[in-house]
Amino acid sequence: MHQAWEEWCCTALQDPQSKVFTIASNIPNLVFLNLSMNPLGGTELEPSMAEDFSRVQRLVLINTHVSWNTVHTLTQRMPELEELFLCLNGYNTVSESQASCSSLHLLQMTENRLQEWAEVRKLGLMYPSLHTLVLANNSLGSVDDNQETLQQLFPNLRTINLNNSGLSKWEDIGRLNFFPKLEEVKAMGIPLLQLYNNQERRDLLLAQLPSVLVLNGSAVSDGEREDAERFFIRYFQDCPGQELPERYHFLVSKYGQLAPLADVDLTPRCTIVDVRWGDRVEAVSLHLEQTVGDLKKQLKALLQFTTNGIRLFYINREMCSVVGPEEMKCGSRALHSYGIQDGDEILVVPRVKGRCSSSNF
Repeated sequence: MHQAWEEWCCTALQDPQSKVFTIASNIPNLVFLNLSMNPLGGTELEPSMAEDFSRVQRLVLINTHVSWNTVHTLTQRMPELEELFLCLNGYNTVSESQASCSSLHLLQMTENRLQEWAEVRKLGLMYPSLHTLVLANNSLGSVDDNQETLQQLFPNLRTINLNNSGLSKWEDIGRLNFFPKLEEVKAMGIPLLQLYNNQERRDLLLAQLPSVLVLNGSAVSDGEREDAERFFIRYFQDCPGQELPERYHFLVSKYGQLAPLADVDLTPRCTIVDVRWGDRVEAVSLHLEQTVGDLKKQLKALLQFTTNGIRLFYINREMCSVVGPEEMKCGSRALHSYGIQDGDEILVVPRVKGRCSSSNF
């Protein structure tokens, strides 16, 4: 008879070691074991006791303060283990194991106290098949290994999470390119990017990571990558040579030296015209992006017309003797399309039924 795979979650046991292994011995197909929040800091596991966990594929030891010796005892007897969670265990160092765990694909070590990259290097030696490495909320200050070392230690790594780490140099971001299969990076909340706004942070990171397909949880398009790389060139092009990131020179060879972007003023254009209403003349400032309909509303409010219907005529003072007034009939037409200049005139007349527009002149 087929036996279903089992999952088991155990929290806050009074006697963690004895109860865990007594129960586990009766669950031979156990594949998911969650011992989070159990005080395992003083537990030293006998190798014989770990044999009952041989089918486990996912092991969660969050906030247990379990020793590295116990972690190694477990992982060495879990040949099918794929995911290991060691968050909130207070680790400031990594103890090496005598044997590697080649089945492990995901390791999460969020909220520990790792500071030196040398400790991360040990993880590569112990877990050579890692696809995902989560080191968020550790105080790692740098990525210190060279390309050859990182390629050997993490040949299959596709995702790395360095959120809220201590990275402060562009060289550390550049070294992430040494992971040969890296596709996804998370690097939010790092000191290096504190002075930039959100868009600048994304552009500057993306320009440094040419093989990354997902950055901080968002997919990267080809157009976004090109825009980011061009931004990177313009951002650093006025820096002294010794301060230029190495990536800058490669991008300049790709795109050439780029001219600074034009400073385009998108403020709505205005002009001053004379608005004539009978014998009354008012100098009025017009926003040329507004429409004829908008202008009628503005003039009704400004001049306090009592009549409901008005007609507007544009008079170009330089050309009026040639073309005459032009009625502004279309309410949705933008004012800038008339070519209105300072000193031109807008004539306002009441709308009279039964009379054509030309009879007013």
